[in-house]
Amino acid sequence: MDKFNPVDMLVWQGRQDPEDGELALRWHDKVQPWPQAGSAAPGVALVGFACDEGVRRNKGRVGAAGAPLAVRKLLANSAWHLSRPVYDCGDVNCEDGDLDAAHGRLAERVARLLDEGHFPLVLGGGHEVAFGSWSGLNLHLAGRGRVGIINFDAHFDLRMKLEQASSGTPFFQIAEQCAAQSTPFTYACLGVAETANTRALFARAEALGVWHVLDEAMTPAELPALLSGLDAFIARCDHLYLTIDLDVLPAAVMPGVSAPAARGVELAAIEPLIAHIRASGKLRLADLAEYNPSLDQDNRSARVAARLVHQLTK
Repeated sequence: MDKFNPVDMLVWQGRQDPEDGELALRWHDKVQPWPQAGSAAPGVALVGFACDEGVRRNKGRVGAAGAPLAVRKLLANSAWHLSRPVYDCGDVNCEDGDLDAAHGRLAERVARLLDEGHFPLVLGGGHEVAFGSWSGLNLHLAGRGRVGIINFDAHFDLRMKLEQASSGTPFFQIAEQCAAQSTPFTYACLGVAETANTRALFARAEALGVWHVLDEAMTPAELPALLSGLDAFIARCDHLYLTIDLDVLPAAVMPGVSAPAARGVELAAIEPLIAHIRASGKLRLADLAEYNPSLDQDNRSARVAARLVHQLTK
């Protein structure tokens, strides 16, 4: 099987409401296949990262490789409110266990889409997706400006890469790459669960200058302070990469992840921050990670993931 699956438009099916005409369109009516051989008007470019090799290496519960298809199915029937085109660009696979090669393929695809003026939105997959996503932006920018990484996540994912990369190492890998190319590592991790990160990870985050906010401080009541901190972070950056590990959400809202949150951060606190990041004009790339359809209940998690895609693209 091709390690980068071609676009399968059969997934884009759903309800029709012809009595309401153009105002009743849904995503399945509007999503187009990405024209690899030609040019297309700039829009949102969906790329699947059908991979959970990093989760397996990190001793998590596998199944996230099925996420891109599951999210597309829920997204297909979502109401259409966008004013720009959306393209489906197919999936990167990692069926042979070669995560480094999968990262390389994802980076090449993301870089090309950015070169063409699109906004890539990567549908993971485990959070190992982050290194491939960032690598594509890094390839595209070629050192032009400071990149800020904003990660909504219960985990720092700053584990040291010893022999192999995993879903727990992507931001340590990025920090290493930034050091190697003499560019600043500018990283914010919002929603950190103290019980899910060792003191070694907190110490590493401090040593790397990571701005982090604990999950207990991520509430709607704290929104003014959160927005102020976000403004200060964004002001230091020329470009932003937003990555959302869905295990940052409460387990009742997001049961379909490898590591459900004991507390988590409510959507009511996260969505205004996403809107603020989007409004900065600096967001170049985003991805969703860690949704595992095999652990979902009544597609609850898929519906939340589809809602976040809507929030990121409207």
